[in-house]
Amino acid sequence: MTEAVSITRRHVVAGLTLTAASVAALSVAGRSTGALAQDKPLYERLGGVFAIAAVVDHFSDAVVANPIVGQNSENPQLKEWHTSNLGRLPGLKFMRTLWVCEVSGGPFQFSPTKPGSTPLGLEEAHRDLKISPAEFDEVAAELGRTLDFFEVPEAEKNEVLGAFAAHKDAVTAGYVAS
Repeated sequence: MTEAVSITRRHVVAGLTLTAASVAALSVAGRSTGALAQDKPLYERLGGVFAIAAVVDHFSDAVVANPIVGQNSENPQLKEWHTSNLGRLPGLKFMRTLWVCEVSGGPFQFSPTKPGSTPLGLEEAHRDLKISPAEFDEVAAELGRTLDFFEVPEAEKNEVLGAFAAHKDAVTAGYVAS
């Protein structure tokens, strides 16, 4: 028997939690390197859609299992998100993959469901989750571990992580406001 799942725009935006910044980071990273980026877009240097999808899949699962920002988080909003919304995780991974592909210079288009103060809605997507700076840093660490798992070259890894850090204020805006 299948269970009906109701997905609202709010759920979709909230689902971009914890990877929204990493995805947007790829956009900035793709524009911030020297000669390497001039030769190929970051999308290609990351290996294209299949490689990106594999990274997003691994990263998404790792965030859910992470003791600081996942199912056992002390942040009640993050804990709730990672325990009550797992039925939507496959679709969320698909959307995250589209987003990473687009912002890294690939041939796909992602349309945010709830625009915020940034083009891809980072601040609004994360506001209600009240993500602290320390929680943001843990997600960045998880992203780094995922990139290491997939043996992403150091230059691309540094681009992604450096750009990720550039979005810390937008992602933690809900925490600061609370």
